[in-house]
Amino acid sequence: MSWVIATALCAWTFAAAEKKVQWKDLPAAVQQAIQEQTKGAQIRGLSEETEEGQVQFEVETVTGGKSRDLTFDRAGKVIEIEQEVGIDSLPAAARASIQKRASGGKIVRVETVTRGPVITYEASYSKGGRTHEVGVKADGTAVKD
Repeated sequence: MSWVIATALCAWTFAAAEKKVQWKDLPAAVQQAIQEQTKGAQIRGLSEETEEGQVQFEVETVTGGKSRDLTFDRAGKVIEIEQEVGIDSLPAAARASIQKRASGGKIVRVETVTRGPVITYEASYSKGGRTHEVGVKADGTAVKD
């Protein structure tokens, strides 16, 4: 029972750390970085969150029907990019690993996640009436949170 309460508390804490913001609320450096990084994209949302004690800003965008979310630090430096892609664009080992984990289900979304020099791949899939997520490295090994 206590693990249920702890899990709920952690989920609430995570959700409470993210809040929607308006353009005027962003630091000037973040505004400039967003303008440079999102040319031609439709901005769908802006948020501020605290992760590991650091304030970060996320912009959710759509270009050509595909989502691309970018996370910036206060200085406007890109921390992470999540780019929706087709599964066929993944390295063979990553694609095979995701397809194996989603076997019997339907893959509904695939993203590349770039954090500094590290690129990983995430997929959401539906199976048994539930939505699941999996993250893998280029070699197909699972990503640990």
